[in-house]
Amino acid sequence: MTDTARAASATAPVDRLKVTLRDEAAQEPDPVSTSPAAKKTQIIAIYGKGGIGKSFTLSNLSYMMAQQGKKVLLIGCDPKSDTTSLLFGGRACPPIIATSSAKKAAGDQVTISDVCFKRDGVYAMELGGPEVGRGCGGRGIIHGFETLENLGFHDWDFDYVLLDFLGDVVCGGFGLPIARDMCQKVIVVGSNDLQSLYVANNVCSAVEYFRKLGGNVGVAGMVINKDEGTGEAQAFARAVGIPVLSSIPANDDIRRKSANYEIIGFPGGEWAPMFDELGRNVAEAPPVQPSPLSQDELLNLFDASETGRDVELQPATMVDMCGSNAAALEKESLEVVYDEDV
Repeated sequence: MTDTARAASATAPVDRLKVTLRDEAAQEPDPVSTSPAAKKTQIIAIYGKGGIGKSFTLSNLSYMMAQQGKKVLLIGCDPKSDTTSLLFGGRACPPIIATSSAKKAAGDQVTISDVCFKRDGVYAMELGGPEVGRGCGGRGIIHGFETLENLGFHDWDFDYVLLDFLGDVVCGGFGLPIARDMCQKVIVVGSNDLQSLYVANNVCSAVEYFRKLGGNVGVAGMVINKDEGTGEAQAFARAVGIPVLSSIPANDDIRRKSANYEIIGFPGGEWAPMFDELGRNVAEAPPVQPSPLSQDELLNLFDASETGRDVELQPATMVDMCGSNAAALEKESLEVVYDEDV
């Protein structure tokens, strides 16, 4: 090959690239899209202490949001499987974990119709969990979400997906939405008592921790349930920097109807304005990074007589632990003591 041929061969790829770039530059750009933006599902995780009223709040919230024209999916993520009980008049949905196990044993596949049920526009399902002593509840949550993904969870078409999580269990599966950015925002349910606010504060701490690691989940606010007006939950919300989305009063009518599995968050009912406002606040509240409190700051929200802060810590001694045998059980110290004169 001559030098001229060699030079032509070396420049050929460059020339072809130039032609390709000129052709691309000559092409007209695609027209700007004028179609409506694709709908994005809001996935919201609701956390709170066991027994604080999450299931009551969520059943009525999801029902009211559906009456507002929203397509809502409620998923119970508590091993007790009680999230959907109030929604369906005392009958909980068949748990996904138990259904999946039974179907697998029979050689069948789980379908949507096996695990998802609806009432007046609200779609609902329960993840469930293992029986006591037979497995980890957190691992059950992870297994449940794996099943949902196999059923096409990420392709489902909902306006809102509400996840009901137990807040006072700290093993991995219960922190899944926060740790893996599975939801956009978190809502905490609490009351004017130290234990429920302790749990709410822990959830805020988890959100802050994962935000520092690059996570995007924030806290949208707090729902105060059984609010008798003493103000501790309001003070907590102000201190950590989150809004109060609703205060549900401590009311005998609410308590009685909840115990009888009655929905009270329906249009035209006595409590409709409260749940209507809650539905709008939940939808519109932006996720923020909270500023969780230290243990002492949390205790300071309450009167010292209510929390036992006037009690002093008294160190125990070996005599306290072993009684009259304490002297006989004492052992010589192995500490090396050096003579200062050496």
